Amino acid sequence: MANTVRFQVDPRLATLLGENYRSTEQALKELIDNAWDADAEVVRVTMPDEAITAGPIVVADDGLGMTHREVGSEYLLVAQDRRSQRGNESPRFGRKVKGRKGIGKFAGLMVADTMVVETRSRGDYTRLEIQKGDLNTKRHLEKVELPSTTKTCNATEHGTKVTLTNLNQRLSAPSTEKLRQLLAAEYARAPGFKIFINDTPVNITSIPGKPFERTFNTPDIGTIALNLRIASGDKPTKIKNPGISIRVGGKIVGRPTFCGLDSDPTIPRKLLNRVFGEVEADGLLGDTTPDFGDFFENSRAYAQVQNIIQGALKERLQKEFAREINLLKARNAKEIKKALERLPEHRKKAAHEAIERILTKFFGESEERITSIISVALEALERDEYWVVLNSIQKAKLGDVAGFADALVDFGITDMAFMAQQARGRLAVLRELTELMLDSATEEKQMHVIIEKNLWILGPTYALYASNKTLSSILESFIDRAALTDRWNKRPDLLICNTIDEKHLLIELKRPSHSLTRDDQSQAEKYRDTLIAHFTPLEILVIGGKTSPQMNTNYMPTDLKVASYAQVVARAEAQLKWLVTQITDDKG
Repeated sequence: MANTVRFQVDPRLATLLGENYRSTEQALKELIDNAWDADAEVVRVTMPDEAITAGPIVVADDGLGMTHREVGSEYLLVAQDRRSQRGNESPRFGRKVKGRKGIGKFAGLMVADTMVVETRSRGDYTRLEIQKGDLNTKRHLEKVELPSTTKTCNATEHGTKVTLTNLNQRLSAPSTEKLRQLLAAEYARAPGFKIFINDTPVNITSIPGKPFERTFNTPDIGTIALNLRIASGDKPTKIKNPGISIRVGGKIVGRPTFCGLDSDPTIPRKLLNRVFGEVEADGLLGDTTPDFGDFFENSRAYAQVQNIIQGALKERLQKEFAREINLLKARNAKEIKKALERLPEHRKKAAHEAIERILTKFFGESEERITSIISVALEALERDEYWVVLNSIQKAKLGDVAGFADALVDFGITDMAFMAQQARGRLAVLRELTELMLDSATEEKQMHVIIEKNLWILGPTYALYASNKTLSSILESFIDRAALTDRWNKRPDLLICNTIDEKHLLIELKRPSHSLTRDDQSQAEKYRDTLIAHFTPLEILVIGGKTSPQMNTNYMPTDLKVASYAQVVARAEAQLKWLVTQITDDKG
């Protein structure tokens, strides 16, 4: 029987349809999530050769499927939260439902222009065709007619097949490998749920990373086989459910754990979160609860297995940790060495210990953040008090800063707590700088005083080589004074040489009330042209008030950047607040 069915519009549609997916692989994963929610045991995905973008892509599952009535009353009720109708768990296996917003079922339309849904349940077969072009209108979506066919089928048949054709030619074809990795990170250990892509199973070996496989033969338990992956690289894959599962008699028992290593202070949690895998230990069959939900707490055999896993994995992770830490130290060696040379001898040991603690605690964070933290720590070791900062602010504000001074008393660091105090002190400096920034009477030279003495505001990589006091002599040494003519007295405010990444930075400061224009850009470029023969590579940073609408940053030279004081302060403030939160977070 051929007829048509229509969408029913939920009031939340207007906001939810504005959301999209980061990639076509993420969109396809939504269809597998739907199969999980439908209590499927097997999902088969057919992907075309990536060189052939015509398709089709097929996602077929053996889940509960839908009747014709359910297609019309539930599947096509856009933006309805299915949990409001059926609860948080799937009806057959009690799985935690993933679908939340009621629009994931249409994720395939990011990948293709045509989506055909065929579903069987309780003697009903329904075929529904959805064309993306019919949904582009934002008005009267409920009036869009969708071709639909329904007929009877064998009552034992159940499941859903989604076929995507006319693939989106504006996007690269979905990557089979990326989809495999994405699905493995979430479903590789899911009990009773198997995924095949082009007839190849998705499992632990699909997780990118270094394999760690070991086998132990014990007299009491028998064979214990470890099959793990440790994500590695500059940007290791984020694993949604890290940890180690124990499989007994083919079944996963309990939840993934780290076998006690999460209580070991020598192993960073972010490193543990890169571990994914399972251990086969059939000898524990008599040590599980009847429902295979967990192991008996006082099981000696289970404790022995955990100890074996813990010892082997700890040794492997410590090698990985040492390797990455040494690489990080090597990349920051120049800056660390320079900072240590400024310290008195009796504080160098404390400095080395502080750096080791930082590298351990913040392992896995971006290198920029770690460099910033080390900078804070070493500076605090160098100065017991923040009198230099206070003096700079006092000169700039020409006012009373006694209240701020109270927050910076006894500024010293040999441990994380003092480092948090140091970071809070810097936040106080930023608050004072913000007051100056918002005051229309503030002059350029006042901003110069603070930034010259607090180059950390610009980021962790800059080390002061010369400021306005010495730039004159530097220019006279390298440049013919006549070359600058009338611009001699209007030379750049700061020249920072030999930063950690072997670059030079020329800073031109304007008063906070001044909106940056093309004239400011041109002036900075003239300075650059004069100095670049002696300072290469040379970048320019122009800081002022708002950026004039006439300046289009998309067409600026790559070595020229403009920023408002507000942007500079906001970035520095975000880094420091993150640091304080991390240090004071007891969860680590």
